[in-house]
Amino acid sequence: MIRVTFLGTGASRPTVARNVSAVAVQREGEHFLFDCGEGTQRQMMRFGTGFTLDDIFITHVHADHYLGVIGLLRTLGLQGREEAMRVWTPKGTRGVLEDAIHLGVERVPFPIAVNELEPDEKVARDGFDIVAFATRHGIRSLGYALAEHRRLGRFDPDKARALGLAEGPEFGRLHRGETVEVKGRTIEPGDVVGPARPGRTVVYTGDTRPAPATERVARDADLLIHDATFDDEEVDRAGATGHSTARQAARLAREAGVHRLVLTHVSSRYSDNPRRLEREAREEFSASIVAFDGLSLELPYRGD
Repeated sequence: MIRVTFLGTGASRPTVARNVSAVAVQREGEHFLFDCGEGTQRQMMRFGTGFTLDDIFITHVHADHYLGVIGLLRTLGLQGREEAMRVWTPKGTRGVLEDAIHLGVERVPFPIAVNELEPDEKVARDGFDIVAFATRHGIRSLGYALAEHRRLGRFDPDKARALGLAEGPEFGRLHRGETVEVKGRTIEPGDVVGPARPGRTVVYTGDTRPAPATERVARDADLLIHDATFDDEEVDRAGATGHSTARQAARLAREAGVHRLVLTHVSSRYSDNPRRLEREAREEFSASIVAFDGLSLELPYRGD
């Protein structure tokens, strides 16, 4: 299971309806936070994501994307956390995060490692990678993709039985890619296992203009979460401030062949009418929605 929960979907400053940037992603017991704007810890309590995370990925060090780290880490310390926390940030910005982490305290009561990443670096995990990619925001900035590895193909038990195999350890060995000997005959995995199946990919851009690296990393992605700060009337302002319009994000999603687009980082000027952004996006890519705080999406495997 992959669950994506939008904790903050507003741009630059909180409003009554939208907090500033943060997205929680849970995958099979692992919990990640992408950006951590002010007030994120309260949103985590409000929307039930829990505090069992081990990694925080910061896209860039504008205040609305990282200031929440200060309060979140204090709360975790007061709760008696002992496990290490990993914080990831673009190369050249470690000092800003370290200053924030130690603000107002002499010592954080659990280990915190601040790691810098460059575009195309991967954080390898069991069964998936977190891939950093270049974005276009006018300062050092990254987007992140959670990209699962390819999965084993489907095992066909009827074919296996027809080849003389009984249910048991040989089934598992073949499914893992090993050959099996049966009555002097070699059974190959390809005899009973279908082609490898794709894993799932979730892409989060943070703040950015439309970027070639986003389109490349988001190719065939299950979910693209993209900056959509402005509408068509503010296209020049979007370019000048390093942001995207809803239409630009949707056009990129269509060209990348993504399966679903969620628009976030919505300017406060659209608080009363986010449908305006959604309408413009859907003219380019029908599978587009505008996120709201508390939106939670579950991503099944395609075709399963």
